[in-house]
Amino acid sequence: MGKGANHATWGPVDLAKAFTFATDWLGVFVDETNALNVYPVPDGDTGTNMHLTMQSVRRQLAEDAPTHMEGVARALSYGSLLGARGNSGVILSQILKGFAETIRENGRVSGADLAGALAAGSDSAYAAVMKPVEGTILTVVREAAEAAEERFSGTNGEAEVAQDGGSNVTPLDLLNLAVDAGRVSLARTPELLPILKQAGVVDAGGHGLIRLLEGVIAYFEGLPLPPKPKVEHRAQQQFEEEEFGFCTEFLLADVEAPTSEIRELVAPYGDSLLVVGAEGFVKGHIHTEQPEKLLAEVSRFGRMIRSKVEDMSEQHSEILADVDAAVAEPPLTAAVAVANGYGVTRVFRSLGVRVVGGGQTDNPSVQDIVDAVRSVGAQHVIVMPNNKNIILAAERVDELVDDKSVHVLPTRTLGQGLAAAVLFQEGADAEALLEEMRAAADASLTLEVTSATRDVELDGVQVRDGDAIGLVDGVLAASARGYVDVLLELLEGRAADYEIASLFYSGGVGEENAEKTLARITDLYPDLEVELHPGAPDLYPYLMVLE
Repeated sequence: MGKGANHATWGPVDLAKAFTFATDWLGVFVDETNALNVYPVPDGDTGTNMHLTMQSVRRQLAEDAPTHMEGVARALSYGSLLGARGNSGVILSQILKGFAETIRENGRVSGADLAGALAAGSDSAYAAVMKPVEGTILTVVREAAEAAEERFSGTNGEAEVAQDGGSNVTPLDLLNLAVDAGRVSLARTPELLPILKQAGVVDAGGHGLIRLLEGVIAYFEGLPLPPKPKVEHRAQQQFEEEEFGFCTEFLLADVEAPTSEIRELVAPYGDSLLVVGAEGFVKGHIHTEQPEKLLAEVSRFGRMIRSKVEDMSEQHSEILADVDAAVAEPPLTAAVAVANGYGVTRVFRSLGVRVVGGGQTDNPSVQDIVDAVRSVGAQHVIVMPNNKNIILAAERVDELVDDKSVHVLPTRTLGQGLAAAVLFQEGADAEALLEEMRAAADASLTLEVTSATRDVELDGVQVRDGDAIGLVDGVLAASARGYVDVLLELLEGRAADYEIASLFYSGGVGEENAEKTLARITDLYPDLEVELHPGAPDLYPYLMVLE
């Protein structure tokens, strides 16, 4: 850290390290940022969503290890788009996209380059929002960028800077100036947005952006991570419980239709709409009352990589409950699980488990899991990787967390994790819980239905590209032309050994088809009690857990 503090320009390696460090810096302030979140709804997740977005950037930087500016730019733009969460995360991804496109061709970044990149980031963010609202992160990034550009235009009275092109202004000087202006802008947000003034807070997204940029500055100044601030008050407490709808997100790959066409389709479903795209990917975010119908509609435009549905009313209620619980003793034990698919994630959370996004083909980093472990109040934390490829990463977490005892339950599938999570109790002893949860995981069976991407013969099963395939506890066991046929083949000879099943379906399947599948299963296995849930992991039209 700090090697570039006095440099007239920043190189790609230092810039990559700076954004990596800034992600950790933002992580310190996640709870502080969440506590300010009242707009557009008081669901208290702005800090979390911005940090998750940056975690995806950090992961991309680590995987690519870029040594040229083009690689850094791609990691910032591509990583943030794939990992963008929530309204604030998608806007942040667009700020980073504009920033990245501006520096992509540079060998190094000067103060003038940085000013231009901040301005491009602001323009990109505004262009992504159908109805820009002032007093939000948009205002903060715009006014910070304007202050940076004025440093080189001479409009602020410094004519000598304009004359020499600002060659004496280092990127660090420039970013400090921009952040100072951003802080002033942030302080003004309650005057621009009445709900902020009513709640007595500044905008959460703007606050998160300032913290992120502070982290970049801190890297170049060689500063250590600060202590985590204690949150004494949450702005969401001032709002009564009411219906806020569902925060719905989707990420599509292999999209050929124009982004504008998808935006027009989605727009009538709700508000807080953002639909953005790059490199054949399209990311969407909207607050709606019809999440299932919307996901089924957009899935025809491409391959669904990821989707998420959050009940914002439920989130608000949880915040109020957490405020009440904050005065109580911290829990003895906490649980962290790696999962994807909004329905699966919802079930884990309902069982009191903190979720790290990830899974098959989307493995979280060790640091992602560390962040989740550090975020819980308990001294003992049980970690469920829920994928054989994530177990090693989970086992490394204990080496990096000094103030907690980390216990890895080596679950290999989501089904094992869900079965284990049913027995989780935060008041129980971790060692005793581990034994009970391990037994439940071992007694479960996970059936996954997906599609083949190539011709292959494996474990005696002949598969053609595009076939529906079925896996039992991660092992290929069936192949057919239809997803339902594969699921029924997997159940044959196995269902009779179990009493309860949870059947998750993806947005591409849709509720009507899922209900028909459920009817066929109950006709064939009347003694099997099956619960139907939307929100399977997006690679899997159907995921079934037998217990």
